[in-house]
Amino acid sequence: MKNIVGVKFKKEGKIYSFHAADLTLTRDDLVMVSTENGPAIGMVAAEVQAVPDEQLTANLKNVIRIASDDDLRTCENNRKLEQEAKQFCSRKIDERQLPMKLISVECLFDKSKVIFYFTAGNRVDFRELVKDLVQKFRTRIELRQIGARQEARIVKGLGICGREVCCAMLLQSLDRVSVKMAKEQNMSLNPEKISGLCGRLMCCLGYEYDGYLEMKKDMPKCGKPVQTPQGKGKVLRQNALQGEVVVILESGTEASFETKDVRRITPEGR
Repeated sequence: MKNIVGVKFKKEGKIYSFHAADLTLTRDDLVMVSTENGPAIGMVAAEVQAVPDEQLTANLKNVIRIASDDDLRTCENNRKLEQEAKQFCSRKIDERQLPMKLISVECLFDKSKVIFYFTAGNRVDFRELVKDLVQKFRTRIELRQIGARQEARIVKGLGICGREVCCAMLLQSLDRVSVKMAKEQNMSLNPEKISGLCGRLMCCLGYEYDGYLEMKKDMPKCGKPVQTPQGKGKVLRQNALQGEVVVILESGTEASFETKDVRRITPEGR
């Protein structure tokens, strides 16, 4: 058994598991941990739990210590360096007229590398820009291209619901969202109504998708012939929340029926 604690490095980020050893840690504690990119400061997001060795992930890293005042000062200095690096890089992008948009800059805790996140419509030849950055900051430089959803997560903003976008507030990972999810929930397929700030389908379309599938699994599908208390007809719409279907009867009138009062008509039963 090992004591495992959940740590995340950004408010909207994923929670990672670390070996806490004998440290006494509580939620929201700032800790110094070992990562593949060297030491980093994170926040405890899930309290310590004893986990059997066979359930541990490979290459489990350790919590080094609770973050000290010196660690926090180093972190603050890195934030200032990130601001300086962002301003410098943006200026060089304009001077070199590169077709890219700088979104964010991240400096590793030990300053061994500075990462520049950007968006672009196509591949960009930024070799000369990298030379400018290396000459200025004298450390390893990485330029990392990200997509529109990752950009919205970093930049943040308010969605059409009036709240901060979910990707920046509560989502740990950006799962795939499809038009099928909107169709299953009988939502308008107008792109302006189902797209987020990133221009992609809203993440919240996936929240209730499984619930709708569960509610609709026993409902006859649209276009299928059914037998109702008022005669035969064809399903026009499904109302999963009310457990009803709207049927156009052979007489040409529309009527709503509870799912339990409607029977599917098989080809042999026509």
